[in-house]
Amino acid sequence: MTGEERTAADMPLPGGNFRLFITRLSYQALMSLGMIENPLTNTKQVQLPNAKMLIEDLEMLHAKTAGNLDDDEREHLEKLIGDLHKAYESAEE
Repeated sequence: MTGEERTAADMPLPGGNFRLFITRLSYQALMSLGMIENPLTNTKQVQLPNAKMLIEDLEMLHAKTAGNLDDDEREHLEKLIGDLHKAYESAEE
């Protein structure tokens, strides 16, 4: 490198990692539950239908990948789903 400043756009995006993939989905669900700020709008918005869709997507991945995940991946996915269900129920109240 010749001293040029690099930006985030210059860095390759990570992909192909199951744990990272489901974590990204869970972040989207957390944004939809209004629990974390959307980095594009700098606001928190509750969008329960979107959150429900993302939780159902994670549940579908759990069902479709049964027997194909290592213990760490399976446990991480199950924890994310459980935590998001609790957060969803709280947001509904």
